[in-house]
Amino acid sequence: MINRMAKFKQSLSSELDRLVQFWTTQTIDHPNGGFYGRIDGHGVLHPAANKGVILNTRILWTLAALQNDLAQRAKDYLLRYFWDNQQGGVFWMLDSKGNPVDTKKQVYAQGFAIYALSEYYRFTGDESCKTKAIELFQLLEQYSFDNTDNGYLEAFSRDWKLLEDLRLSEKDANEKKTMNTHLHILEAYTNLYRIWQDDHLKQQLQNLIELFLDKIIDKDTHHLHLFFDEKWNIKSEEVSFGHDIETSWLLQEAAEVLGNATILAKVKTKALQMAAVTHQKAIDADGSILYEAHHGKISDSDRHWWVQAEAMVGFVNAYQSSNDEKYLMTAKNIWNYIQNHIIDEKNGEWHWRTNAQNKPILTEDKVGAWKAPYHNVRALIEVLHRLD
Repeated sequence: MINRMAKFKQSLSSELDRLVQFWTTQTIDHPNGGFYGRIDGHGVLHPAANKGVILNTRILWTLAALQNDLAQRAKDYLLRYFWDNQQGGVFWMLDSKGNPVDTKKQVYAQGFAIYALSEYYRFTGDESCKTKAIELFQLLEQYSFDNTDNGYLEAFSRDWKLLEDLRLSEKDANEKKTMNTHLHILEAYTNLYRIWQDDHLKQQLQNLIELFLDKIIDKDTHHLHLFFDEKWNIKSEEVSFGHDIETSWLLQEAAEVLGNATILAKVKTKALQMAAVTHQKAIDADGSILYEAHHGKISDSDRHWWVQAEAMVGFVNAYQSSNDEKYLMTAKNIWNYIQNHIIDEKNGEWHWRTNAQNKPILTEDKVGAWKAPYHNVRALIEVLHRLD
């Protein structure tokens, strides 16, 4: 068992080194600053591609978490080009030269900026980043928080007016409140609370945890509801297995950082329930995690890179909470699948997804607006840390 665990950890560590090598050598935009916006699924660089804020905040978080000196490059680019010096907050999209092409204030993106800037402060002690993260928190509380019905509204114009089209991406429902945005505000506020123990932030972090327990996680099925109107009426029927298992460990992490023993006990119970239902319903015979279900039946059997990554952490977390070896074995099986089918040995990084026949889908990016070194690098960091 000890030798097997050592080999498991060694393979995780080797892949972490390989990913760091990819992102620190293949993605740096020397002509224009910052990082390139796109490398396609075949490994071809598109130097004129737009640069998305999700990619760039996730790069900043990753490099800061790794304590890599290139984190300063990511921080400088984010604050120089994505930051709105007139209205506050971060823009959604720049062109390759750093000019804004979409100035909307997506709340999901503001959350990732808080997450990344907080991590950079943890790495360097840079007070200006802590100040910016606090400013973003205050903007979200001023404009996005719903004082009437609770929760956070989705998207705003540059001058913080609520938009008609609130969608995070084309595949999402146009609803005022979503699980996904709340999950990543939770994640952001957790990281901010690590560096700033403010009473209002503590109150809102606790409120987010309770929203997940009371509104977002179904009390009977332990799956997440994905979309809601402003009154918290449920507006979706799909189950996202990746978000279920990701939420299980992020919610527990938030409760641990909050430090309320009563809430933590509730959250640990719920996290285990979520891991158990994912284990029961989402694992394929090859060890991978399937993508989505609808009305109790699998509706999308592709294996997405981020789902496999988050499931490793979620099941290791469940193992730590329960001492049930099946969860550790499940995490190892997922890792075997990633090694065999998701990692791109030829061009580096991970394929976006594979199909039911384990064939990589190369039409989706290796680096892009939604493909960043966050899910996979974070999973490797988290699992290595937890196994230690």
